[in-house]
Amino acid sequence: MFGTQDLTQFIIAGILLNIAPGPDSLLIMTRSATQGWRAGSAAALGIGAGTLVHIMAAALGLSALLATSATAFTIVKLAGAAYLLYVGVSLLLSKAKTNTSKETTPLPALSHGKIFAQGFLTNVLNPKVAIFFLAFVPQFIAADASNKPLALIVLGCIFNFNGMLWCHLLAVSTAFARQRVRISQAVTLWLNRFIGMMFISFGIKLALANKH
Repeated sequence: MFGTQDLTQFIIAGILLNIAPGPDSLLIMTRSATQGWRAGSAAALGIGAGTLVHIMAAALGLSALLATSATAFTIVKLAGAAYLLYVGVSLLLSKAKTNTSKETTPLPALSHGKIFAQGFLTNVLNPKVAIFFLAFVPQFIAADASNKPLALIVLGCIFNFNGMLWCHLLAVSTAFARQRVRISQAVTLWLNRFIGMMFISFGIKLALANKH
């Protein structure tokens, strides 16, 4: 159908790849733990929108430019690394804020629109995702497919749909766990700083990454 092949294997592999931890998952968990599942879902939707950009870019051949042009890859890579470092430093330097009920919150609440933008930028500025769609998805496009870009879009949308199911499950389960397990604000603050360090490590890793 649509020039695809081995669809079952593609779905299984895609689910396993989506489950693998990374900056996207970390962002969803951070926002769900601090602002509830809706905030985590907003981050997930932003990530899904970023993935759609990568899918369309791969179908249009723009991702091939990142794969072949060292300059283009470096520019996008450094932009993505800088953004991950920015998010990490923001978390690392976060301070507890006292509200009217004299409770502390470890992070300033962001609007769902800003959280969506965080998810979008975290994903779309990662050139490794673009290279992934060029390296992984074509393996499941039939050699005799009449419209290979359409087949890539179909497979990309299936991958993204499954990814969104996982991301929203992660958002809900993280928020549920946060409600069930009461953690002191001091511990939460240090957890946010630890997560900030993780984002910084992701940013450094991306900055040092090669195309292959």
